[in-house]
Amino acid sequence: MKIIISTLLLLTSFFATSQEYSKILLVNGYLHVGNGQTIEKSLIGIEDGIITLVKNNLTTSYSPGEWDTIIDVRGQHIYPGFVAPNSTLGITEIDAVRATRDYDEVGAFNPHVRSQIAFNVESKVISTVRTNGVLISQATPRGGIISGSSAVMKLDGWNWEDATISATDGIHLNWPSSIAYWKSPKVENENYQKQLDNIYAFFEMAKAYAENNKADKELRLEAMSACFGGQKRVYIHANEIQQLVDIIEFSKHFDLPFPVIVGGYDAYLIPEQLIHAKIPVMLVRTHSLPRNEEDAVDLPYKLPYLLQKAGVQFCLQNAGDMEAMNARNIPFLAGTAMAYGLTMEQAIRSVSLSSCAIMGIDEHYGSIEKGKSATLFISSGDALDMRGNQLTLALIDGVFMSLENSQSLLYKKYKAKYEREN
Repeated sequence: MKIIISTLLLLTSFFATSQEYSKILLVNGYLHVGNGQTIEKSLIGIEDGIITLVKNNLTTSYSPGEWDTIIDVRGQHIYPGFVAPNSTLGITEIDAVRATRDYDEVGAFNPHVRSQIAFNVESKVISTVRTNGVLISQATPRGGIISGSSAVMKLDGWNWEDATISATDGIHLNWPSSIAYWKSPKVENENYQKQLDNIYAFFEMAKAYAENNKADKELRLEAMSACFGGQKRVYIHANEIQQLVDIIEFSKHFDLPFPVIVGGYDAYLIPEQLIHAKIPVMLVRTHSLPRNEEDAVDLPYKLPYLLQKAGVQFCLQNAGDMEAMNARNIPFLAGTAMAYGLTMEQAIRSVSLSSCAIMGIDEHYGSIEKGKSATLFISSGDALDMRGNQLTLALIDGVFMSLENSQSLLYKKYKAKYEREN
């Protein structure tokens, strides 16, 4: 059956049955590839969930008979699925209800704890986030010194197995603060060196375990072994310049193949060292206050531009208060970064391809290119602007997503009620 759709006004009802088509062609949309490139009037072919064609419609002809479904998205924007790195989305539902929080385990060193199996695809929060174009999340544990192993997940699926992109992409190390923040004025953390010694001792033990034959398996150390072989990343959460300098030395000491700094508020002060050490940054939430009294009030907004200008590899993330539900604001973090120096395509990349590259899944996700997964969405306006971010279609691995959520359903319900009464 061949279906040609010239408008997206009826798409919600058309795809309500979750009907799937093996060969889909999107035509005439303004394509933001995700790698910095754009195509004003694009042709995007999708076969069995994989992008097989990315061309300019003005210079390329196509045969309608070759496609099951042709969707004309003239005047609309096409984006790669946005990504929410370092997020508790899917592993918490209501932060104020302890029974719904499944991201913090007992103990200080828990590299063997996997967030993948705790991921709840039925979360009501996920559907509200997906409505804004966020289609991939890095489910990340919290607490302790080593919180556990994160997993990269699609924001749709029958269960956590079905939603998994990367089961254990890396372990998360919470670097001790070099400053006693609870005191004013700030003073040095007297226990800082002792805390570092504990981390070094655990990593020395884990590296020795990884380099030797293990007759008896030790779960914690087994989970660490892949970090030294390059199969898993080491995400190190830190913001202060002293922490960052020490992390660079730490990464060199253990010859870590893929260290990543999560936070990196002061990273703009040492860009050359980070570039030389090949350490990317998952940048602290841009919608936040300055951390230091002497900082400019708009410094958090400018941090992406400062790292981009210096050549540091980075992406945006939204960790902080109410981060699961606020993951829907990922596009608007990029919009703020654009207002403070990034170009539009650089801002889009910071929440798509750059995130996927840092997490090691950019071979299949993060941009709309031939051979990659058809994980993308279409917006009637600028997706980095709250007014323009109005999704009309979304696909994950070539499967059409429902854009309804509990909030939109309640809106429609009460809107209809009061319209009848008036």
